[in-house]
Amino acid sequence: MFLLVFFILISHSSANSVFEFCVADLSQPRGPSGYACKDPEKVTVDDFVYSGLVDFNNAENLSSTLLHNVHTPQFPGLNGMGISMAQERLMVGEVVPVHTHRVSEVYHVLEGTMLTGFIGTDNKAYYKTLNKGEVIVFPPTLMHFLINVGSIPSFATYTFACETPGTQVVNNAFYGGNLPSDLVEKITLLDPSLVHKLKKLFNGTN
Repeated sequence: MFLLVFFILISHSSANSVFEFCVADLSQPRGPSGYACKDPEKVTVDDFVYSGLVDFNNAENLSSTLLHNVHTPQFPGLNGMGISMAQERLMVGEVVPVHTHRVSEVYHVLEGTMLTGFIGTDNKAYYKTLNKGEVIVFPPTLMHFLINVGSIPSFATYTFACETPGTQVVNNAFYGGNLPSDLVEKITLLDPSLVHKLKKLFNGTN
């Protein structure tokens, strides 16, 4: 009996060790559960280290907002870990418009003063001005926003409960895609001339 239990424990431990990590093989397409695993024999410590945030000036420039995502495509070692992050620098007065993610998000202000908030499904708004060092959590799927209301550029980190959280900006969804204008008018209750103006502003079609 002792030997039987011993071999079961050893087998269980060996099986688990196979799945301790799954470094993404970015040469393969991404599926619903993530990327395929890189050959473990080819995995090195560098797969678990990311240096892309050392020089933040290399960040992606979005509407003069400096944003650097650290998701699986940028950091293959995150694959299967259920976490990811981003860094952002926002100029004075700039806004991150209303958007959503499929998972929860923790937002940490490292520099500056940010007005942040989210809107519940009952349409109640929860918002507050955060100062350096303060943190807010945005529940999954709820619309939220960020505004630099301070006197200096802000600097913050985001942490997500997913390797690829996805982002959908509400205005882009309605006015930046291929949703026909007449349909946008019906579902938003907006005047046709305003829909046309918004479509043009967000480079939408139709």
